[in-house]
Amino acid sequence: MISSTEWLVTVAVLGAVIVADLILAIVRRNKETTPREALSWTLFYVVAAIAFGYFLPQWAPAEYRKEFIAGWLTEYSLSVDNLFVFIILLATLKIKKESQQLVLLYGILIAIVLRVILIFLGVALVSRFTWVFFFFGAFLIFTAYKLVNEKENVEEEESKLVVFMRKRGFSNFAIALVALGITDLIFALDSIPAILGLTTSSYVVITANIFALMGLRQLYFLLQGLMDRLIHLSRGLAFILAFIGVKMVLHALHSIGVHVPEISLELSLAVIITTLTVTAITSLYATRGGSGKEKI
Repeated sequence: MISSTEWLVTVAVLGAVIVADLILAIVRRNKETTPREALSWTLFYVVAAIAFGYFLPQWAPAEYRKEFIAGWLTEYSLSVDNLFVFIILLATLKIKKESQQLVLLYGILIAIVLRVILIFLGVALVSRFTWVFFFFGAFLIFTAYKLVNEKENVEEEESKLVVFMRKRGFSNFAIALVALGITDLIFALDSIPAILGLTTSSYVVITANIFALMGLRQLYFLLQGLMDRLIHLSRGLAFILAFIGVKMVLHALHSIGVHVPEISLELSLAVIITTLTVTAITSLYATRGGSGKEKI
């Protein structure tokens, strides 16, 4: 169990990093983020997440390390998928590049608050009701099936939202802020059940989500030019969600006395890493001679 002191220290440190990022975004709100800056900050957050996971057993149970790494990789990869929608949304609203980082950071802060609420609710449900694993597992498998077409549905809903808010006099900045928060909330309905299939520790789930979201702003600018090349990302994420969905169903069956094999956390971690690696390599190879749309 994580003590109150450890919770407070973790929240204080992560909060300080988020505040520092917010101050930096405000100070540089009229400057465009360069690829070098985006790469440096992305590497910083990735290394910080890995270091956090590595040292986690110093103040938490040893199994939390594997759970955090698997959870963070899952949330981070799903967050990358979110960026497809973010790029389209900000381009549609014609948000200046100089202002995009501020919009993204505010939207991410809203997303963190909303996710924390959903996480505590989800952990409470799976801790008290075994049948919730059946529901979440089936939901993830269904989501995996629909993932390829999901972004089109999300974009359609966002178009209605944009029209609604414009009629009421909202600025493009305000519309983008609200739309980003709602978009991430929609994606959170997939990502939170996914990480709950790997761990039921609220501490691990919350920290993995925060680390995945904190570097999203910089990753946005880094991947802007690569999005058309990641043509197999949705398929890779669909496989990961389906795999975790099966894992949750098997766990639920096992918990009610049905003799079925359970998928270990080590196997889950290996599957997630292998899938992401294969997805990235095959996507880049398939688009090596041009844009992704030409090679699909």
